[in-house]
Amino acid sequence: MPDWHPAIVTSRSPAADGLTDLVLDIQGTPLVGTHAHPGQYVSLGLPGMEPSLFAIASPPEPQGTRWEFLIKDGGPLPDALVRLSPGAQVKVSAPKGKGFPLERARGHDLLLFATGTGISAIRPVIASVRRERESFGRVKLYFGARTPGAFAYQGELHSWEEGGIQVVRTVSQPGASGWQGLTGYVQAHLGEDTVQDAMAFVCGQSSMSQGVMDALKDRGMPRGHIFFNY
Repeated sequence: MPDWHPAIVTSRSPAADGLTDLVLDIQGTPLVGTHAHPGQYVSLGLPGMEPSLFAIASPPEPQGTRWEFLIKDGGPLPDALVRLSPGAQVKVSAPKGKGFPLERARGHDLLLFATGTGISAIRPVIASVRRERESFGRVKLYFGARTPGAFAYQGELHSWEEGGIQVVRTVSQPGASGWQGLTGYVQAHLGEDTVQDAMAFVCGQSSMSQGVMDALKDRGMPRGHIFFNY
């Protein structure tokens, strides 16, 4: 069982269709300073409910006291979390997983792949890269969602691009939405990008992760240049 610590809900707000941004205050707990690598995740729990894993959607801060999470509706715990009011208490574990090796990507092009709530693990990478943008080559995010309304952090995409992060969005089920952008899987939109000297950080469902890895290897990227956050 995790070593639990109490965190306090400071805010919650809609992030996209079926997604909620939840902010927890960890001030006064041993958790402060334990988030060391973008892409790490924690267990969240509530009394009487089975805990679950959630990626920390905010970048590592040595003395940071606020952690953000992207919660997808569906399931007893997520549905309970998104109904909490500011001031409510949530059980939080210490960060887990190795996260993404940002230090290894310095001096290289960096390709980021995320679908659905997987963007919550990639968002801290983007924030960290922007702080030292000159240390990286070309940085490109391939961001997939089921429908046009399911892209989280849409209000941040423009600032990401202004900060030197190219964003490619694709929708797998546009339906009758009138979506005029790209459709299909993220790995289908690599285009003519060169990948041999690039690094790739990937977060999404297992089938998506495998598809991205296969596509990159077929294009000549060494397996040792493809990273997941667990």
